[in-house]
Amino acid sequence: MPRESRESRESRERDAKEPDPAKEDSGADASAHSRKRKANVAVFLQDPDEEIDEIDRAGPSPRDDQPWAGGAACENPCALIPTPDKDDNERVYPTSAHKHPCARPPRASPLPLLNWANREEVWMIMLNKEMRYLHDQHLLQQHPLLQPRMRAILLDWLMEVCEVYKLHRETFYLAQDFFDRYMASQHDIVKTLLQLVGISALFIAAKLEEIYPPKLHQFAYVTDGACSVEDILTMELIIMKALKWQLGPLTVVSWLNVYMQVAYLNDVYQVLLPQYPQDVFVQIAELLDLCMLDVDCLEFPYGVLAASALYHFSCSELTHKVSGLLWKDIEKCVKWMSPFAMVIRETGSSKLKQFRGVPPEDAHNIQTHLSSLDLLDRAQAKKAILSEQNRLSPLPSGLLTPPPSGKKQSGEPETE
Repeated sequence: MPRESRESRESRERDAKEPDPAKEDSGADASAHSRKRKANVAVFLQDPDEEIDEIDRAGPSPRDDQPWAGGAACENPCALIPTPDKDDNERVYPTSAHKHPCARPPRASPLPLLNWANREEVWMIMLNKEMRYLHDQHLLQQHPLLQPRMRAILLDWLMEVCEVYKLHRETFYLAQDFFDRYMASQHDIVKTLLQLVGISALFIAAKLEEIYPPKLHQFAYVTDGACSVEDILTMELIIMKALKWQLGPLTVVSWLNVYMQVAYLNDVYQVLLPQYPQDVFVQIAELLDLCMLDVDCLEFPYGVLAASALYHFSCSELTHKVSGLLWKDIEKCVKWMSPFAMVIRETGSSKLKQFRGVPPEDAHNIQTHLSSLDLLDRAQAKKAILSEQNRLSPLPSGLLTPPPSGKKQSGEPETE
């Protein structure tokens, strides 16, 4: 008995000295897991600037799938800044359905020095938005049952709704953008659905822009029973899905606000507060309101439309200063807009309206409604007359702006 007890005790001691493979594997896993966590922490704490330096030292790697690769002079206008939580192959900026064979070099930033952001970065964001949110002036060709006049009537009615509910100009122009982009993505929309699409687009825009947007039943009320609350909610979701939830364009009135602020900027530390005359802003905005009723306005980017409207009330030098656009960039739009500007000048700008409950300094931002359809008819009549005159006697290309003194023709013939 003592012998057996001694043998069993020796066996237990021998087993205790031998290593357990299962425990070794478990300890190795725990050590590897700990090292992995430390490595992950190190990666996430890595300075992005160091990673950029490593990429610069390694040199650019050719990417055949990029449209600007292949030795061309084009460059990607959207710079990808690598960060630890992004994959190297991840594309931050979505590509548009419209292919640009060569990205134009961005125009110089007219923004002043900002104490809260880099003005070049802010300007690039604005230009990238303009490239991302594209429009189609031929959208009504996809809807054979619709006429351009129907779009004009709808937008004119939306302006009236905005004035009744004291909605901002930005709200109207967001609704106009949503409506046009939605119609460009659809086919064979019937005219009985236009009002529902328009009021639903305005409902979305009001929730994005207004601090206290009207209630849903108020939007249904202005349709006089044509659209129910349920119809608007259903169409709201349909529109946002069709737009792929891209609801942040830089509208025409946003560009105009930037141009006006740069033109009249006195205090660079108050760049976010309007410093321009309200009556001048309203006058140019009314020209844009009239132009937006014509579907042909979608041929031009929003920034060009705003710059062309400013040109008709100022000069080419100021337009270039505040927008960075050259005359060749806005010449076509300026000429297209001329009949509309002539009608606005003949009619005269309306006085700045004051709204109850709206601060006086914000009155110019409230969307107003004029007899826009009558003005549109007059503008289109003038456009037809000018087109006929140009057909009979074509005008020289640079008629609207005189050439520099050094390029004016002299009375003496040139000798070769």
